[in-house]
Amino acid sequence: MKIFISIASYQDPFLIKTIKSAYENAANKDSLIFGICDQSKKELELDTLPFASQIKYEHVDTIFSRGPCWARQRIQELFSDEDYYFQIDSHTIFDQSWDSVLIENLEKIKEIGQENEYFLKPFITGYPRAFDINDDSTLVKKSEDKNVMPIAFRKDSLFIKDRFSRQIGLRTNKNDISHGFLLAAGCFFSEGDLIKEVPYDYRYYFYGEEISLMLRLFTRGYSAFHIPDLPVYHLYNNDGVKNNRLLHWDPKEDENRAIKWRELESNGIKRLSDLINGDINGKFGLGNIRTLDDFERLSGMDIINKAILNEERAVTKNFFEELDWRENPLSN
Repeated sequence: MKIFISIASYQDPFLIKTIKSAYENAANKDSLIFGICDQSKKELELDTLPFASQIKYEHVDTIFSRGPCWARQRIQELFSDEDYYFQIDSHTIFDQSWDSVLIENLEKIKEIGQENEYFLKPFITGYPRAFDINDDSTLVKKSEDKNVMPIAFRKDSLFIKDRFSRQIGLRTNKNDISHGFLLAAGCFFSEGDLIKEVPYDYRYYFYGEEISLMLRLFTRGYSAFHIPDLPVYHLYNNDGVKNNRLLHWDPKEDENRAIKWRELESNGIKRLSDLINGDINGKFGLGNIRTLDDFERLSGMDIINKAILNEERAVTKNFFEELDWRENPLSN
């Protein structure tokens, strides 16, 4: 059972540590295939790694980079029918046997699909717990919070960019699987067939990446789930680190590009509105298994008319804590 690990990296000195952490902590090391788009000034030297044959690596000079969706789409072209797809950020570390944990939880959810089609095409996602590092990049600590941390809309950032609203990870008291209605692009695990049906759309930048993918997946019958004790950790703090990673929209990074990041962002926001309005056809548009009305029932968000209809569901943890994950949330 092969796992394709997608890592889009931009000027990230932690990339090699992420690759090594994934490999060293996997229960089945030989099952991993890495797909990497490294947007940086210097190529990684990967030939010395004992698992170099399991890495598909592309180096791109930063001047040609067009953001994370562009990079993730390029990585998906390296996919070779692996059984599972795991998309992560380039500053991630892993718990022991992380691969077994994710597969076991995904298969557990799929078992219910024999009786309820809502569970037939699940994916696991979530904002990982945090870890911190010293200035020499050695590990300081990892979060010990093992409860499920689902994703909701941020109440203070609703529709800040046309149809786009910010998301937030919520702390809950729940230590069991939970339903979800949003996804995290930096931690996304599914069966491999998903990316054949719903490939990445390179036309998005940052704003719109996660919600557009969620809507395209949801309307094609895919369902989001969050799990407790998610076996990965994310480096959220980019301040005070000795090898500070540069960001794509940094003025010095952007000044010599043919297409500036603000244009990429503007195009992505318009693309999201086109998607929601039904103006995009084919594989990059919405599916026909579920509707945006179904998404409204699930999330409490009327994304067409830019309105919150069920604030408790859309922006609080109550929905995630109260509903048993074995129940179909569209029936509640």
